[in-house]
Amino acid sequence: MISTAPGGPLLRIPVYPEKESDMSANVDRNVRPDYDRVIRDIANYVLDYRIDSEEAWDTARNCLMDTLGCGLLALRFPECTKHLGPIVEGTVVPNGARVPGTQFRLDPVKAAWDIGCIVRWLDYNDTWLAAEWGHPSDNLGAILAVADYLSQKNLSRGKKPPVMRDVLDAMIRAHEIQGVLALENSFNRVGLDHVLLVRVASTAVAAKLMGANRDQMMAAISHAWVDGSALRTYRHAPNAGSRKSWAAGDATSRGVRLADIALRGEMGIPGALTAKPWGFYEVCFSKTNADQQIKPEADRAFKFQRDYGSYVMENILFKISFPAEFHAQTACEAAVILHPQVKDRIDEIDKVVITTHESAIRIISKQGPLANAADRDHCLQYMTAVPLLFGELAAEHYEDGFHESHPQIDDLRGKMEVVEEKRYSRNYLDPDKRSIANAVQVFFRDGTSSDRVEVEYPLGHRRRRQEGIPLLEKKFRDNLAARFPAGRCEKIRALCEDREKLEGTSVHEFLDLFVT
Repeated sequence: MISTAPGGPLLRIPVYPEKESDMSANVDRNVRPDYDRVIRDIANYVLDYRIDSEEAWDTARNCLMDTLGCGLLALRFPECTKHLGPIVEGTVVPNGARVPGTQFRLDPVKAAWDIGCIVRWLDYNDTWLAAEWGHPSDNLGAILAVADYLSQKNLSRGKKPPVMRDVLDAMIRAHEIQGVLALENSFNRVGLDHVLLVRVASTAVAAKLMGANRDQMMAAISHAWVDGSALRTYRHAPNAGSRKSWAAGDATSRGVRLADIALRGEMGIPGALTAKPWGFYEVCFSKTNADQQIKPEADRAFKFQRDYGSYVMENILFKISFPAEFHAQTACEAAVILHPQVKDRIDEIDKVVITTHESAIRIISKQGPLANAADRDHCLQYMTAVPLLFGELAAEHYEDGFHESHPQIDDLRGKMEVVEEKRYSRNYLDPDKRSIANAVQVFFRDGTSSDRVEVEYPLGHRRRRQEGIPLLEKKFRDNLAARFPAGRCEKIRALCEDREKLEGTSVHEFLDLFVT
């Protein structure tokens, strides 16, 4: 308020609110908080934790082989390769990061996008299933792109380059961050896509590879949370489409960009998760997707089942037999077993009963026309029908031409019933089991039926490692042969199967083997 004293100058007389609450209602309390506990815990894990699990190190090696092989196989598909290469054609990047299986040398951000795109394109790389789902090897896009760029840059400056043990280390940590966050926190139930966790994990491990200190690390991670999340729209009927095949590449490349920003000295956002009303919990995690009810405040913060270690890599699920959404893997396996019993009686089928778990019903059980390959590889009924009819399921079986030339697939889909088995749903979430069970049985019009084939643990499960690893190695060899001549394939195979030699190889020397 302004007052004029007689014969004097203008005076400014402060007007105070009668109560403190009146003041707090009209201003923000501008006391900068400490970094949120979730951010600090991730940073501490990435910077300080010592990985001493031999099982984790060896599984990471197998995961590296499998992930690269999936990327090489995807290069056979033009819908994938159209996305690859520099944004501006002809761009030359000194010490540019390589995209395996191609001639591209790109800046690390675009290289991460491309690597992430190819490894996810066919839905054939590893999987993690819990309250949230995802594919932690998606993070290899950021890891390889940054490590290759740094390896070449350091070499050109006479410095020690990172080696492949650094890549495996980053993979274990990225798997752990994404997977532990997914154990108890369902982002899908609030409509958000799991690639959010790829961005968070990629940001953290990329920052570590770049040499971030603790403040830079926390700043980078905070920006990853502030980015929010993509919607799950493109993964579900009726909008399922090919974005789900490049969404992780987009997320892992964003992780590289955010790490780079933080390493340049950009400040962080300490309350990225907990700020009221602008933090992630309030904006993105406060409602249930099903009925848009507001969660109680106590239910908005993330919950954690365990501390970060190496649990996720040790328990990761590999897709060995089928390029199929993981909730359908055991259904596909059951269908292959049943194929000899039904192949000569297809016209006699009355119905097919698929007994499954709740997550499979929520994600991939669908009726009606399937619009594209991405729609088909997320349809439980389609992924069961093809091996029932043909005894196998390959990436080519999702393509338009194959689908259009085999109308019996949709005929069989129309005879399928999907039912939930509560035991399957419970065991899916049991940390000591983590089964992904399905059962398939075929009923014929004459009243007879096939065997009821139940498969609780897919071939890529930790419980079937002894059976699965030789087949995973064969999958890698087959995928190498799809891109490289026999001599190159043998060099890559021999190096990857010798863990000690692999771990000591510089990243640029390793990726030299993958340039076409």
